Amino acid sequence: MENISEIMQKIMDKKGLTDRYQRINSKVLNDTDIQYFLNQHQSELTRDAINRSFSKLYEYYDVKMKIEKGESSFAPGYLPELVVNDHLIDISYAASPERIKKQAADRIEKRISMISMPKDIKSASLESFDQNSNRFSALSRALEFINTINEKQFTPGLYIYGPFGVGKTYLLGAIANELAKLGKNTTLVHFPSFAVEMKSAINDNSVMEKINAVKKSAILMLDDIGADSMSSWIRDEVLGVILEYRMQQKLPTFFSSNFSMEQLENEHLSINQKGELEPLKAKRLMQRIRFLSREVIMDGENRREIY
Repeated sequence: MENISEIMQKIMDKKGLTDRYQRINSKVLNDTDIQYFLNQHQSELTRDAINRSFSKLYEYYDVKMKIEKGESSFAPGYLPELVVNDHLIDISYAASPERIKKQAADRIEKRISMISMPKDIKSASLESFDQNSNRFSALSRALEFINTINEKQFTPGLYIYGPFGVGKTYLLGAIANELAKLGKNTTLVHFPSFAVEMKSAINDNSVMEKINAVKKSAILMLDDIGADSMSSWIRDEVLGVILEYRMQQKLPTFFSSNFSMEQLENEHLSINQKGELEPLKAKRLMQRIRFLSREVIMDGENRREIY
């Protein structure tokens, strides 16, 4: 059997090749990776096979050079690899480590749906969550939920309450991102904005469509409950319907609020926009909230303030 180097030399010396093509052939056949591949597969490749496969060797070399120079190739994010296929040389393309990392990040991002939430919440993480003593309890309960969630057994979410700007929304986003890594789908909703959207939905008869999209979420997070005055219709026909369904189906639900559960019931849900007291309707709604979540306080400095 001829030595690989002799075969390559004969290919480069082939009659009819111009000087330019000879230079190209020389670069290709003297490439370290190509030489290593040919030496590794000497027993499988004949001189004719290498000759007939030269276009594949050139494609490999060309793509490899573009990647090394940071230029765009015809398959961005994929690395070429020489293989032997039916006694000829061929190329397979495998995702680069960067591409694999991006694909994983994209899959995680697709598991999180947001309605009127700040975009930067998608980058929230438990690792960057400030673990001071005022926030430790909420973080601890969040980790407990993540570690114990089981689709076959109902796991209540959290009702996170505390002053403005202490990071309640950020923690919800961090929990959602952590759950996404576990393959869980989460929907985050800024409830005051959603309430406004629901009122507009009356005009195009899309109320039930929007309610169904939210109420059936595998994991639902309602942010800023109680931030704005709530009409009886929003309370009973929107929030009440969503929570009733989730309670019946035992779907994990999270809330964030500036009010404790007791304050939410007595100071917000019990009074409609007309100033009328409706304590029984508020109590009925709070029973659902208490079933779906466990109350935890988060305190600390207002991180929205600019000093």
